[in-house]
Amino acid sequence: MQLYVDGVGLWAPGLAGWSASREILAGRELYRETALERPAPTILPPTERRRSGNTVLLAVQSAQEAIEHAAVNPRDAASVFASSSGDMEIVHDLCTALAQPERLVSPTRFHNSVHNAAAGYWSIATGSQQVSTSLSCYDTTFAAGLIESAAQVAGEYRPVLFVAYDWPPPPPLHAKRPLSAAFSVGMMLSPKQSEHSIAALKIETAILCAGQINIMADAGMEILRCGNPAARALPLLAAIARHQSAIVTLEYLDGNCLQVGVTPCI
Repeated sequence: MQLYVDGVGLWAPGLAGWSASREILAGRELYRETALERPAPTILPPTERRRSGNTVLLAVQSAQEAIEHAAVNPRDAASVFASSSGDMEIVHDLCTALAQPERLVSPTRFHNSVHNAAAGYWSIATGSQQVSTSLSCYDTTFAAGLIESAAQVAGEYRPVLFVAYDWPPPPPLHAKRPLSAAFSVGMMLSPKQSEHSIAALKIETAILCAGQINIMADAGMEILRCGNPAARALPLLAAIARHQSAIVTLEYLDGNCLQVGVTPCI
């Protein structure tokens, strides 16, 4: 499957947006793990921003940046939202409420608990009526989301917004799902090259061999990559940022891997 990246969005500790992070990802500037500010995507109306949890805001922030970089009307793009765990802060709140004698659950918290909450808020913000997919694949969620997005781009020959995101759960859930930091990446993908295209991707699956998975040279970014399923995107983002041809190997299911050939667009 071949497709083009027309825009990228990014939000993580020390990586506050694609434009501000490209030189860091390319290894030309030092990575510093700074505190992550709570996202405040302007595309969401103020009322919806107040109702949204951190996980939704994280996803929409990167989605908005990717769309703006690609200069695409969000109403024209299908979307794939991929999260390994969904909004675990809300899951914690629901479990806490159900453990109380009154068992009172906030309707707003309840409707935010579904796995496609981020996709729902995105459609509200943009007015998009295009098809949207929400998926989860544990630690290989980024690779699964990229495959789904690429299949839609190639099969339907249409632009697809792909967003992968996860926010660490609070205790005691964190003990069972110890994500180290929040991370979100958005990629606006297209079946044909345009003036906004920054890289061409060629995607295929293969049998995973020992030592084949790409890792980050910077120790801090490697900790981030290992500590959040969405951050498995970092080697691919680094290859795009370097603006050089490369093959990036990402872990996938059942002893398989995802090989992504990256070719810069001039």
